[in-house]
Amino acid sequence: METGKITTKAEFLAWLAEKGIAHETRDHPALHTVEEAQAHRAGWPAHEREGAFCKNLFLKDKKGQLFLIVTEEDRELKLNSLSKPIGSARLSFGNAELMWDILGVRPGSVTPFALVNDRQRLVTPVLDAPLLEHERLNFHPLDNRATTAVSRAGFMQFLRETGHEPLILDLVAAAGG
Repeated sequence: METGKITTKAEFLAWLAEKGIAHETRDHPALHTVEEAQAHRAGWPAHEREGAFCKNLFLKDKKGQLFLIVTEEDRELKLNSLSKPIGSARLSFGNAELMWDILGVRPGSVTPFALVNDRQRLVTPVLDAPLLEHERLNFHPLDNRATTAVSRAGFMQFLRETGHEPLILDLVAAAGG
């Protein structure tokens, strides 16, 4: 598994287990928007609705630098205000082909867990600081038909295991909003 790209939920969950990162996963229908996800979660038991549920933006700047913005699902970020705080040139969304080549996921399933496939460390993870105020963090396990919860410490261990050093800042405050 270490030599090839991890592209399935099962492969990824096995990788987490191999690294000793505790996690809980819930399967559900494919969820494509924050609104769909929130409506679906309304029926979950209270303990499964705890923590931060996130949205993730795979971005590329005009110099070719890649970024994965990770923030809480209800935070309003202005793309044109993020460049300066994260030290990049003009940002745009990375295309589907680049996302697949680097992260091994398709649009709709972008997740920080996809950094497991960025073995060359081409992507800078940018974590919105308020996200890390939560003990429990929820992300897709490479597939938008499931949600995997990990502890904040488990998520930071995940980043260390993949060799990614995140940039952590309050993106709303840094963008002047």
